[in-house]
Amino acid sequence: MFRVGEKVVYPNHGVSVVERIAESAPDGGEKQIYYHVRVLGNDSKVMVPKVNLERVGLRRLARVREIKDLLALIEDGNIDVYKDWKGRYKQNLDKMRTGDLTDAAEVLKNLRLVSQKKSLSFREKKMYEKARYFIVSEVLHVRKISEEQAEVLVEEALTGSLEKIAEARAKAS
Repeated sequence: MFRVGEKVVYPNHGVSVVERIAESAPDGGEKQIYYHVRVLGNDSKVMVPKVNLERVGLRRLARVREIKDLLALIEDGNIDVYKDWKGRYKQNLDKMRTGDLTDAAEVLKNLRLVSQKKSLSFREKKMYEKARYFIVSEVLHVRKISEEQAEVLVEEALTGSLEKIAEARAKAS
């Protein structure tokens, strides 16, 4: 499925690289194929059994077109916000666990909008930072640009989204 040296996304952790694929039996158990993956953000290493790849959600990096669509999604001004923080936190946590870029973008937009009205809780700030990192890291690897350039693209999209929301509210009142 994946090749050694290929960059992949490990859900909720970000861009990673497959360092090796080997057959081994931990603790003398049944032999199976394992993907040895290193998370680029923190250099941690993970062994993922081939039979669990789909369940874990390990996936290939997005394509350039998908990144363009992602930035458009971030900028579109459509944000779904829970009124109570518990519902919002649970919904956002579930989305972050999927490893899906669209879900991470929705979390990022949601928490950015909330932060404009009130300060985020410690847990929500951490989730916001994680969603932002997750998106920025994939954008920079797919587009082959610097981290600073990727951050600017994401920030411009977020700012555009907030401006569209403000315009819509002004028209409604």
